[in-house]
Amino acid sequence: MKEALLHYLWKFRKLGNAATSQSLLTTSNENIEIINPGIHNQLSGPDFFNAQIRINEQLWAGNVEIHISSSDWYVHSHEQDSAFSNVILHVVWEADCEVYDISNQPIPTLELKNIIDTQLLANYQKLLESRNYKFINCEADFANVSEIILQNWLERIYFERLERKVKEVERLLKLQTGDWEAVLFAMLARNFGTVVNADAFEELAISIPFKIIRKLAGSKNQLEAVFLGVSGLLNTIGQFDAQTESWIKDFTFNRGKFDLKGSLHHSIQFFKLRPLNFPTIRLSQLAALYEKHTTIFALINKAKTREELQALFNIATSTYWETHYNFNKIHSKRLKKLTPAFVDLLIINSIIPVKFAYAKAQGISIEDDLLDLITSLPNEKNSIVSGFYGLKPLNFNAMNTQAFIELKKKYCDLNRCLACQIGNSILNKS
Repeated sequence: MKEALLHYLWKFRKLGNAATSQSLLTTSNENIEIINPGIHNQLSGPDFFNAQIRINEQLWAGNVEIHISSSDWYVHSHEQDSAFSNVILHVVWEADCEVYDISNQPIPTLELKNIIDTQLLANYQKLLESRNYKFINCEADFANVSEIILQNWLERIYFERLERKVKEVERLLKLQTGDWEAVLFAMLARNFGTVVNADAFEELAISIPFKIIRKLAGSKNQLEAVFLGVSGLLNTIGQFDAQTESWIKDFTFNRGKFDLKGSLHHSIQFFKLRPLNFPTIRLSQLAALYEKHTTIFALINKAKTREELQALFNIATSTYWETHYNFNKIHSKRLKKLTPAFVDLLIINSIIPVKFAYAKAQGISIEDDLLDLITSLPNEKNSIVSGFYGLKPLNFNAMNTQAFIELKKKYCDLNRCLACQIGNSILNKS
């Protein structure tokens, strides 16, 4: 038995038929009626605050503490802690002793072990105690989960994931002193860097004041020279040609003029990257984006559809990179534009979080618009999405796949089945 299950049973009143009648009894045979189980406390102190419970004919308002055994009260020294002085009920799996508070007053105790539905306990044991699964705890039952439960839960945890990304936007907003254009630039830069160079690209974006980005964006190739210089990539050139010499000259001038860095704390990586994701290519495309749209934040805020956003990101590298992936290595000429799939990732990871955070800051609700946008994007392809698809083939879109990533990392991998609507539906099946 685990306390997490006891918390669940109390919070959702899963106390057999007793929870709906007057037949719950304390260990002293006093009638218990649960008016309100209280607010679940995830921090220190009693497990549930502000509960309302009628014991016999007396209505009590206060806190509830939950343990496996009554004696755990003393193991945790609650009898000496004033934070537990307002506990009105001690809920335990097994009552093995009398319990007294700091004033040496007895605390009513509810024992659960004989009043919990045996099928629920069997489902719990199967769900959380079996270790025969390959992917997630509930994989044997996942295919039978109701479509309504599944879709409602996926939408909810998609917004949980989005809220976490919004916190990152808010961190950047504070760092950039309220400049939303600078925040968007940092978010886009991070995602242009892909997973491998995300930290380095964000550092680059933050290290260059956005007012300098605005100034340089109007002069062709100046922005690209600064990106390549601040990243330290210009220091890796072996043999110089006309273009690389021009970049070095431009960066040297702008570095002195604007007091820019010449390297980053995070090193730029090429290892294990596909050539189209090389930092040289992505920095050139990022520079091209801001040369094309110096005020892209307003354009992104106005755009509502995938098609409108894809059009904004219809950009390619500078001419030099049409025949290079890295310095000094020439290949046949090839236009290197942002692919629709890459732009979709920018929409998911940069644009939607920024749009949502900005709307929240303005007191505007755009959840429906964002749902329309995210569900218009095709599903992502990764091992997590493939794992869920193997359990229950669905009509996937980007909202579902983002939700499944959140579900796997923040619920399944942490065994938080009791906090998951899918887990709850399996736990309570007859």
